[in-house]
Amino acid sequence: MKNDKKKLLIYAHYYIPDTASTGQILRELAEGLLDTFDVTVICVVPSYLGTIEDKYKTQKYYKEKINGVKVLRIRVPEFDKTKGGSRVKNILSYFFGAMGATFKVGKQDYVFSISQPPILGGLLGVWGKWVKRAKFIYNIQDFNPEQTIAVGYSKNKLVLGAMMWFDKFSCKRSNLIITVGRDLGETIENRFKGRKVLKYTIINNWINEKEIYPLENGNEKVVAFRKQYGLEDKFVFMYSGNIGLYYDLEGIIKVIEKFQGAVTPDGKEVVFAFVGAGSVLDKLVVYTRQHKMNNVVFIPYQPIDELIYSLNAGEVYWCVNAKGIKGVSVPSKIYGIMAAGKPVLGVQEEGTEARKLITDVECGKCVSAGDYKAIEDEIQWFIENSNCDELQKMGMKGREYLVKELTQDVSVGKYKRAILAL
Repeated sequence: MKNDKKKLLIYAHYYIPDTASTGQILRELAEGLLDTFDVTVICVVPSYLGTIEDKYKTQKYYKEKINGVKVLRIRVPEFDKTKGGSRVKNILSYFFGAMGATFKVGKQDYVFSISQPPILGGLLGVWGKWVKRAKFIYNIQDFNPEQTIAVGYSKNKLVLGAMMWFDKFSCKRSNLIITVGRDLGETIENRFKGRKVLKYTIINNWINEKEIYPLENGNEKVVAFRKQYGLEDKFVFMYSGNIGLYYDLEGIIKVIEKFQGAVTPDGKEVVFAFVGAGSVLDKLVVYTRQHKMNNVVFIPYQPIDELIYSLNAGEVYWCVNAKGIKGVSVPSKIYGIMAAGKPVLGVQEEGTEARKLITDVECGKCVSAGDYKAIEDEIQWFIENSNCDELQKMGMKGREYLVKELTQDVSVGKYKRAILAL
C-alpha cells in the first residue's frame, strides 16, 4: 500500500533506550507523530552513560525499527563524562557520523533537529535541510553559548563569539524555531533585537502522565526502593536527574550540610537523596565524605520503567537551576515531579518557565538561584510542615494542572499543527 505521509527526519543524538531526558521526549514525540508523518531518527548507539554494548561495536551504522519509528544508529567511541576531551571526541563522532547518515535515509520533506549537542545540533539541521531540500524545524531545548557563559564553563571570547555566530546561523536558516518555555522565547527576541524576529513558537515539554502518576505510600515497589537505599522511615528531599554543571549542586550541598541530624516534628530523620549521574557527581560524593555527611544518599540512574517508583519515594523534590540559566534552559524534571503529585522545592530565577509554573500552579515553593539563606529557610519550612496536609495539596495541584495542560497528547498535537503549517 502506498504511503502518502510526509517524511520527517529527526536528529536526536540520544534515543531510547538511553535515559537522557531529551531522548525520552524525542521518543514520545517521534511515536506521537507517526499517525501524520513517516518518521526516521538518526542517533548514536545507546551510550548516554559512556559505555557501549559489544553488539554496537562492529559496524558504522545500525538500522532498527522501534515502535514504528525507523532508527539509524551511529557507532561512537566510549567516553568518560568527567573528561572533556573524551566527551568532545564522542560528540564529534556523532556529528560527522550523522552528516554521513543523512545520505542513507532517502527523501525527506522535513528535517527536525534539537539544540544538542550544543551548536552542532542546529548545524546538523541546516545540513539536513540543504542535503534533503527539506523544511527545517529547529527545536531549542537549551540556548548556547548562553548556557556555557552562565556556568562559566568557558570565558574565551573568541570561542563564545563563534558559538553565537553559528547558532544564530542555524536559527536564521530554520523555517521554524520551536522552544520550550516563555523565557526562552524572550531569548530569541533578544538575540535578534532590532531585526526581524524569526518565526518561532513555544511548546512545553511533557512527561507521559499515564506512565508517571502518584502511588500509595504502601506500594510494594516504592517500599522496596526506599528499603534498598536506606530511606525507610525517613523524610526525603530528592533530586532526580542529571547531576551536572547547570544546577549549582555544589552550592546546595553546603546548605544541606547544615541539616545533619535534622528531624521532623514526628521524629523522622531528614535525608537528601540524589538520583542520577553526571559531571558533578564525584565532587558531591567527595564533599560529603570529607565533611562526614550521613544525611546524603546517592542513587544510580533509574531505568525509564522504574522511574515511577523513585519519583514516588521522596516527600519533596528539587527543581533547580544555577544562576544565569533564565531564558536558557527549562529543567524537564519539573514535569516528572508534577506527574507524581509531589511538592516542589524550586531554586529558580524570577521569570523562568519552571518558576512561573510552580508559583502559578501553587505546587511548591520557590527561591532565587544563589540565595542560599532562602534555600535553607525553605528546607526548614518543609521539615516543620512535614505532617501538614499542605504538602500533599501542593503535589496534587501540580498533578491536576499537568493532566489538563501539559500532557504528551497536547504538546504533540501542537507539534503536528506547527509543522504542517509550514
